Amino acid sequence: MNGLEARRKAAGLTQAALAHVIGVSQSSIASWEAGSYYPTADKLPAIAAALSCTIDDLYNVPA
Repeated sequence: MNGLEARRKAAGLTQAALAHVIGVSQSSIASWEAGSYYPTADKLPAIAAALSCTIDDLYNVPA
């Protein structure tokens, strides 16, 4: 999820704030951004909605 961190920061959200919005722990967000783990498919729509982007956008670093 190469674009997750950049999109989160562009949205003005902390890891903790995004985690709260989508119902996961802050450490989950950190793991996803580091590439250690990936979110389950059922979380992708909520992540994209919280960041006002598409699911595909989460996998691409914004220009």
